Amino acid sequence: MLRIALTILMRSSIFLVMAMLFSPPQNSSSFRVYTTNELSGDLSVIDPQIGRAVATIPLGKRPRGIRSSPDNRTIYVTLSGSPVAGPGVDEKSLPPADPKADGIGVFDVLQNKLTKVIASGPDPEQFDVSADGKSLFVANENSASMSIVDIAKGKVTHTFPVGEEPEGVKVSPNGKFVYVTSETDGTVTVIDIETARVIKTFKVGGRPRSVAFLADGSRAYVTGETAGSVTVVDARKHKPVKEIQIGEIGVIRPMTVIISLDSKKAYVSTGRGHKVFVLDTATDKVSGSVEVGARPWGIALSPDGKKLYSANGPSNDVTEVDLATLGVTKHIKAGTGPWGIIAIAP
Repeated sequence: MLRIALTILMRSSIFLVMAMLFSPPQNSSSFRVYTTNELSGDLSVIDPQIGRAVATIPLGKRPRGIRSSPDNRTIYVTLSGSPVAGPGVDEKSLPPADPKADGIGVFDVLQNKLTKVIASGPDPEQFDVSADGKSLFVANENSASMSIVDIAKGKVTHTFPVGEEPEGVKVSPNGKFVYVTSETDGTVTVIDIETARVIKTFKVGGRPRSVAFLADGSRAYVTGETAGSVTVVDARKHKPVKEIQIGEIGVIRPMTVIISLDSKKAYVSTGRGHKVFVLDTATDKVSGSVEVGARPWGIALSPDGKKLYSANGPSNDVTEVDLATLGVTKHIKAGTGPWGIIAIAP
């Protein structure tokens, strides 16, 4: 009887440990980091407290852009059947695209699984979610367009022409406008959501990749990969006002920009520059930097804003940075080719 009791106790303990590892967190002090792995076609679910991935979920071809719903119970991921093509690659040498693989993957956080894929447009890369959680705004790289997707209906309701190779997409804090960057044209297209029309297009630094707004909506920051800079935009007039040189052109390649919770800082990943730079939004000057890894692309803040996480593609890992000291605290193994990243506490 003692042996049976011990066996039951051991099995119960194992079950409890597994449940703790794989169950989504339930408060802001415990959270998960999710990173899309472009080359292995899956999602790494990382527990930063223990410093490792606790689950790897298959998603589909080329998962890249990633966002969560307003209640953090659903994660959306762009999927693409277009082949991976690095800089300078002859597209004629690539295998044919698989348009059937294009779409937005819908991942249920509580169930910890992909539940469906909804239509969006050809070769979706980045996107944003409306404040009410009902719509997605998706950049379709191969068609120079942006689609509005009705999540409940699972279909595209509007499509807008934007610049060639659209990438960065961001909804303004007041929910009235969407900014879409064009890598090839070096522009930002502004779309009025209520009237569903393009109202303005303006030039920014070369090959813009990402957009972020201050919380009050007064300014936006747009990265320019080939310019080595970030363009500051008057987001009320939709007009660029200055350009911040981050580093040497061709060496420092600004990719993703995100804003601190108090809007006092902007954080910029720099791809092959290996670093994340910190901008003081009061002065619009560089206030610091930290080397995080090989080709940091996507970056995200912890829910309390104290940690930053970068997805480092070539090294297949995620770096954690303590923002108080700008020091790297850990490197966490992810899948192959981590690209996009978020940190949420459901």
